[in-house]
Amino acid sequence: MMCGFVGFSNLNKNFTNEDNHFLKQMTNILKKRGPDEEDFYFSKHTCLGHRRLIIIDADNGKQPMSTTYNDSIYTIVYNGQLYNTKEIRDELVESGFDFKGYSDTEVILKAYIHFGTKIFERLNGIFSFAIWNDKKEELILVRDHFGIKPLFYTIVNGTIIFASEIKSILKHPKVRTKLDSNGILEMFGLGPAHTPGFTCFKDIFELKSAHFGIFNKYGFKTYSYWKLESKPHIDDFEQTCKTVQYLLEDSIQKQLVSDVPLCSMLSGGLDSSIIVAYASEHYKKLNGTKLKTYSVDYIDNDKNFVKSDFQPNSDNYYIDIMKNQFDTDHSTVMIDTPELANALEEAMIARDFPGMADVDSSMLLFCKGIREGATVALSGECSDEIFAGYPWFFREDALKSGTFPWSIALNERQKLLNPEISNNLDLKNYVDYRYNESLSNIVFLDEDSDETKEKRKISYLTINWFMQTLLDRSDRMSMYNGLELRVPFCDYRLVQYLWNIPWDIKALNGREKGLLRYIVKDKLPSEIVDRKKSPYPKTHNPTYLKAVKSMLTKIMNDKDAPINNLLNRDYILNILNTDGSSFTRPWFGQLMTGPQLMAYLCQVNMWLEKYHPKIEI
Repeated sequence: MMCGFVGFSNLNKNFTNEDNHFLKQMTNILKKRGPDEEDFYFSKHTCLGHRRLIIIDADNGKQPMSTTYNDSIYTIVYNGQLYNTKEIRDELVESGFDFKGYSDTEVILKAYIHFGTKIFERLNGIFSFAIWNDKKEELILVRDHFGIKPLFYTIVNGTIIFASEIKSILKHPKVRTKLDSNGILEMFGLGPAHTPGFTCFKDIFELKSAHFGIFNKYGFKTYSYWKLESKPHIDDFEQTCKTVQYLLEDSIQKQLVSDVPLCSMLSGGLDSSIIVAYASEHYKKLNGTKLKTYSVDYIDNDKNFVKSDFQPNSDNYYIDIMKNQFDTDHSTVMIDTPELANALEEAMIARDFPGMADVDSSMLLFCKGIREGATVALSGECSDEIFAGYPWFFREDALKSGTFPWSIALNERQKLLNPEISNNLDLKNYVDYRYNESLSNIVFLDEDSDETKEKRKISYLTINWFMQTLLDRSDRMSMYNGLELRVPFCDYRLVQYLWNIPWDIKALNGREKGLLRYIVKDKLPSEIVDRKKSPYPKTHNPTYLKAVKSMLTKIMNDKDAPINNLLNRDYILNILNTDGSSFTRPWFGQLMTGPQLMAYLCQVNMWLEKYHPKIEI
């Protein structure tokens, strides 16, 4: 049930027709997330709105959905997909519950009625939802294990206002758009990542992953329902391989269920190839047809590709191997450079704040192309985070950096700030605080060696920070196009099991994703298994640099551009004059270098112009 929802509740206020009008406006903002249906729930103290993208059980999955039990009326608005629907449904039927249809929405609602909050840990899927109990006058907000589906909230004068996207919250008349010191520290110290639970908007928060919140007469309080558990790994190598293979195949198989056209992304890399290898077999058994696959490429990229340590080869050769061996119905979405630059603003709007520049806008355009032929797509996202696929898992300088290894350009980030702001805000101090705060959550075992402790640290940071940034990107860019994106590698059972596998097994033969490569060596062509990691494809066309440089130059030529209030004009002009080379290290991750930094700065100005935040420092 890929959708978007909004709502607000105040136990000391009786809502009026005017509030109902506001709800409808807020709900309409989410039309791109749910293009198929719209509906509302109005009561004295709570209003709920829902936009629906129909995936399963069109007739019986309508929302908001209400059911009566023991003289209480429970009403749910839900965004997500549950992969163990049948198991939980069967258990509820044995307990005496009956069902109108087979939607996961109805299963979640009745599972909560029966099991209470204990059911949340058992939900295997991607989800966020709100449930209102009219008799208890209690609202429950819930988010999945890894925050794959978004949920934001704010509290103003006793009213809790929540939504799948921040832009819906900002539509409420009581909410003011503000950027304070913490927001600036988040945006420029950590961005496009963010501290779990926080946003760059003052007083607007996200419900943390694996958390639920209860709003009632006592106020609003959040609770954790699950976290990674550190424990000794007792399985031998053979059993470890069998367990990982089972969990991975089971996750992929469960995520192939859909009443609408489904496909898989295919880059020719190890991760997407594994998804396609397993999915193509299961899909043919389920539907008797070929699996649709999609890749993304850029016009003239074949002429302009430049090999690097992070991107050693292009994808097309490997894509051909996969589509031929597994007989998929393959299409390539071609993106031109002007499109990529022009979509930067849409990508920013989809996120509600500056993001990963063209890494975002290309994903947005890729998803737009996929949506022409499918409504659901499987992605290889999250494999690198849980199987140790990034260079920083192996590089001593990254492991010893004392900060987030994908965001080490702290001095350069500090220089970006307007000197008046920079004198009052210490980005490094803030980042250090968030870094150490995060590490304090890790539980080490007595038997953990020094190396194991170091790998636990980098794994924890990667899963809870870098992976979250990519999951945010996947959700916002896909749902902006009404496309549901599923991530089989992010099954919480698989992530939990891998968390405790010893490093020498996980990095088998000293390679990134060594264990994963070993497990699928007989499943995939050797060229795919042995291929060095290559990140999400980006354009190598020099006209992209020219395009974003032109965009940023135009902004800087406007002395009234709002970016001048926040950032160091002279430093930005220096970045322009050197084509970004004066910013000596990547802005974020591995590939956000000169052109991407310029694009990010363009997005910052677009955000300031579009959202008009009141700056409070």
